[in-house]
Amino acid sequence: MSRLYAVWVGAACLAVSSFAVGQLAAPQAPATDAAAVDNEFVHKQFGAEFTLVPGAEPMARDLDGDGVEDLVLVAKSKKPMLDQAEHGYKVTDPYYAFYGYGDPKLTSTFGAEDPGQKNQVVLVIHGAGAEAWRAQAPKAKFVIINLPFKKVLVRRYQMGKKQVNAIFAVEADTSAGDSVVFWDGKKYRYQPIGTGGE
Repeated sequence: MSRLYAVWVGAACLAVSSFAVGQLAAPQAPATDAAAVDNEFVHKQFGAEFTLVPGAEPMARDLDGDGVEDLVLVAKSKKPMLDQAEHGYKVTDPYYAFYGYGDPKLTSTFGAEDPGQKNQVVLVIHGAGAEAWRAQAPKAKFVIINLPFKKVLVRRYQMGKKQVNAIFAVEADTSAGDSVVFWDGKKYRYQPIGTGGE
């Protein structure tokens, strides 16, 4: 009986260790694949008119509140309207829309006051399905133009009673110059920080 018990315990230990090894080897969902986001990826999604700003890290968060990870990139483009139809993105200008000039066809001709910010854009990919922003056919793509910034961050933003992920634009060295761009359910909206948006 003790020999049968020893065989049973040995078999049970082997089964448990095999299960544990199987659990450790299970594939994990990838985090933001920074290595997969390069100019080739940007050209595929938005066209050859766009190039990534060196040193700007891709940021992945759910911006539109659908539970699927989206992607935010900082890029440069002299002609952001050019490949809009071919690559299926929408050019939007929440900054000038906030001040009453909402037509990107017109505002895309406006130049940045700071030469260092000239031609800077923010690219947003709304993810779809299990592959999220990596999907062959994302849910939606946006090019945000004319947003003044030195640096872009994606963080939580208190909008009324709820918190949402939003794009924070560090516009100047003081917090008085900062702003936020957030998805309102239909479009991206600009809000200077400290002017009633919080």
